[in-house]
Amino acid sequence: MIKHIVFFGLAVQAEGKTKAENAAYIKTELENLKNLIPQIKNIEVGFNHHDADPNNYDVALYSEFDTLDDVNIYQVHPEHKRVAAYIAKVRTSRAAIDYEI
Repeated sequence: MIKHIVFFGLAVQAEGKTKAENAAYIKTELENLKNLIPQIKNIEVGFNHHDADPNNYDVALYSEFDTLDDVNIYQVHPEHKRVAAYIAKVRTSRAAIDYEI
C-alpha cells in the first residue's frame, strides 16, 4: 500500500475567496475524487487546527493507493488535474511524500 500525503499553504485571499473558503472548496473537490478515480482506496482532507501553530500548513491531504503505479494514474487523471490546477492558483506552498507500508 502507498500512502500519498500532501500539505498546502494557502493564500489569505485568492480567486475571489478567503483562505477558509478555498480550504473548504479544496476539501470537497479532493474528497469527491474518490467517486471519480477508482485507484483511490481512501482519501481525506483536514485543516490545521485553529489553536495550532499558524505557521503550519493550512490543508493536509491523506490518501491511500494499492501501488505507486496507481498514484501515477491518479496524478494524470483529468479530474485530479482539474482540482490540482485550482489548488495551484490559491496555494503558497506545498510538500508531499509517497511511502509504502
